[in-house]
Amino acid sequence: MCPARILLLPGDVQDATVGERIAQVYAGPFEAAAGASLADHLGVRLTVVPELVQRPDEELRSIADLHRGETVVVLGLDLGLRLPALVEHTGDGWTRVPTDNEVTLASYEQAADKFRESIPKEPNNLLIDLLAERIEPGARLLELGSGTGRDAIELERRGFVVRRTDAAQAFVEMMQADGYAADRLNAITDDYGGPYDAVFASAVFLHFDRAQLMEVLRRVARATRVLAFATREGKGEEWSNRHLELPRHFVLWQEEPLRELLAATGWTVERLERSDSQIGTWFQILARRS
Repeated sequence: MCPARILLLPGDVQDATVGERIAQVYAGPFEAAAGASLADHLGVRLTVVPELVQRPDEELRSIADLHRGETVVVLGLDLGLRLPALVEHTGDGWTRVPTDNEVTLASYEQAADKFRESIPKEPNNLLIDLLAERIEPGARLLELGSGTGRDAIELERRGFVVRRTDAAQAFVEMMQADGYAADRLNAITDDYGGPYDAVFASAVFLHFDRAQLMEVLRRVARATRVLAFATREGKGEEWSNRHLELPRHFVLWQEEPLRELLAATGWTVERLERSDSQIGTWFQILARRS
């Protein structure tokens, strides 16, 4: 049977951080209250481990032996890793398991030039039009996932001031080579700065699982009052090697669940348009902070 996976979370974790199916929650004594709240939210049992910090390897091995083939949460232990972190024991120690988003980012790092050649040259004018109806030229925008920079060029042509960012260093360097300032920024983990007049994110949120997107939407709400983004319509999740011949993970959305998530994170949808492409239908959404 497959080894257990252990999701290490900080002691002050919020419910929304957990996106996987969890079998049980474990916590050290000082994290018992947070563990109880999380376990209640997930509908699973909490076990408090008195010597978790004093004997981390031994206690984690015991937990893993009890949960082969399952994923469990452990609060109050970091193993020197940046949390949250998913780990498994390989026989030589605890190894961090890359997330689906990290695998996708690695593909972009390896094939940024090929991606640029494969995508349409035109910017996402429909989403830019929606944003332009809401804010005036001169507004300062944060763009998440600028990629090749094609949308930022059009946004600036229309008079907006754009901070270009991407989580893939290859895209940051690509934009810099084209003569533009660009920052490396991971929307899931990094501070956004701000405030901004708006946040723009075209074809970025589809790489976040549902828990990650909830956290990102909350982060965006702390940085701005206006959000324009595009993501794909559909059901479930998928892996695809199209265009890059490398794996990328996509999360698809139905309209009502997406509206519910936006409402739960403090957003009200002002406009929602659909557009078609060779790979399916896209939601083009303009939202304001409630």
